Amino acid sequence: ALPAQLRRSLAWDQGLEMRNHKKISIAADLPIYFCDPHSPWQRGTNENTNGLLRQYLPKGTDLSVHSAEDLAAIAAELNDRPRKTLGWLKPDEVIGPLLSGDQTAGAASAP
Repeated sequence: ALPAQLRRSLAWDQGLEMRNHKKISIAADLPIYFCDPHSPWQRGTNENTNGLLRQYLPKGTDLSVHSAEDLAAIAAELNDRPRKTLGWLKPDEVIGPLLSGDQTAGAASAP
């Protein structure tokens, strides 16, 4: 449901979960790129988000014991946290205007 300008490509880690990447790429009309093995810096935002998620869900946590509401609450908390990479804006403050079509509001300055 994201606007086209927010879904131009997807960078993914090397993992079994992407064995159907060609089907996903075609169905989503989205090019998929793979990071080099053992190169987490190529997915910096993902690695940072994983670290933040570990504050709520330690590595190895069985997600099936958590309700969709529990996971949504965690996502809401994380999206309400200011981020240095966003000029100390909250992710919600940046994505909201983009989803509403306002390309100028909530823009963070480049570091």
